[in-house]
Amino acid sequence: MSPLKILVVDDEPLARLRLRGLVDAVTEPRCEVVAEAATGSQAATWLREHGCDLVLLDVQMPGVDGLQLADSLAQRMAAGQAAPMIVFVTAHAMHALRAFELDAIDYLTKPVRRERLQAALARAAQRLAERSAVQARQPAQAGDAAAAPETDFITIADRGRLKRVPVSEVLYFKAELKYVTLRTASESHVLDGALSDLEQRWGERFLRVHRNALVARWAVRDLERHAPTGFGELDGGDGAEAADSWAVRIVHVDEWLAVSRRQVAAVREALAGLKG
Repeated sequence: MSPLKILVVDDEPLARLRLRGLVDAVTEPRCEVVAEAATGSQAATWLREHGCDLVLLDVQMPGVDGLQLADSLAQRMAAGQAAPMIVFVTAHAMHALRAFELDAIDYLTKPVRRERLQAALARAAQRLAERSAVQARQPAQAGDAAAAPETDFITIADRGRLKRVPVSEVLYFKAELKYVTLRTASESHVLDGALSDLEQRWGERFLRVHRNALVARWAVRDLERHAPTGFGELDGGDGAEAADSWAVRIVHVDEWLAVSRRQVAAVREALAGLKG
């Protein structure tokens, strides 16, 4: 994997120098500072002409501040354009909530410890790898549903902070009791709400395989007949349906989800479309 390309944005030269030194000291993931900017305006100008994977971004700067720059990058993504990920690096903790509303990977307070920076960079590299895997897997014949720009997000509460998960990274939704589990290639999250609401909003991109599960159409790998004991907890069914059990294997995580008999034909059709 190529190094994570980083833009450092801070109005203090010594802060930029220290951040560059910390990045250089990180051996995993591989990282490279490709440019620096002293203001939000300088960073915006550079980003219009160049690309990077991640911005290490101060908040309080003269003129365009870090939050304003992050908001402009979010608008760029909403317009279907590529935009880098963001890790805020600031002396002030008061902007953390707004930062995560803007889908920041992390929010680091100064003085930054190398271990915290390394963890944030690892999270960014993981997100980048996950996106690349998703894009590689999505077939061209999935049409507009798969080609939809990564502007659809699901906002979740994660350990006291808000996090936005791109819908294009979701492998499946699974209803359990009063909650819904959202699964990506690297994480699981719990949502409030009903599976039917998710299906109504994104049904063209997901396939209902069971009354308790929606699977991304591109994420279906195999359909096989299984003994019910292998995944009874996923089945959600009983009686005659459990005696004739089918399951789908999900890409990236190699997990199996039960398929109800009435949905077997739809799953076969989806698989045929992926392989066609």
